[in-house]
Amino acid sequence: MANQEPASAAAPASASTRYAIDTRASRLQVRAFASGLLSALGHSPTISAGEFSGELTVPGRDPAAGTLSLRVNAASLTVGGDIKEKDRDEIARTMHADVLESSTYPEITFSSKRVTAEQTGENQYRVKVSGTMELHGVSRDEEIVAYLTLSGEQARAYGEFSLLQSNYAIRPISIAGGALKLKDELKFSFDLSMPRVTAAAS
Repeated sequence: MANQEPASAAAPASASTRYAIDTRASRLQVRAFASGLLSALGHSPTISAGEFSGELTVPGRDPAAGTLSLRVNAASLTVGGDIKEKDRDEIARTMHADVLESSTYPEITFSSKRVTAEQTGENQYRVKVSGTMELHGVSRDEEIVAYLTLSGEQARAYGEFSLLQSNYAIRPISIAGGALKLKDELKFSFDLSMPRVTAAAS
């Protein structure tokens, strides 16, 4: 009887590389747009996240097989832009107390479910990340388009996307007796610097 060759062992799965967001080197902002009688004065605030974290995991060198998670401390959102200090303080108070209800819903999160990637250059990709956004106690599917650069020790992702506050049961800010209102659409912009996470020695 001919000798049988032993069955080949299953090929090991490609090792995954983990990258964690460096908040100090990253930017996450939201632009709101004014309407109402005072909109001509340019009262369109920029809201910045001060505390956020997240992780990108890439199996092998394939971003399309990767996963992304992001968490934002809602209470860390601050109001900037070309706005009078009095209006800025009122927008911030209204945003946290009445709009986002930050004490009740302290986190804003995004978790990817599906990623597609198109290579645009060496170690550079245009990616579409479909996932679940949880904001103000409401979960919805959103798609984010980002430009991603990968190296062995560093990843960087940047891009923009929009969402509607009404989709998350959020009432847009209205101050000054309704003379200044913010539109339903919010535009997010991000530039995330993510160093590689080195596994701890066992």
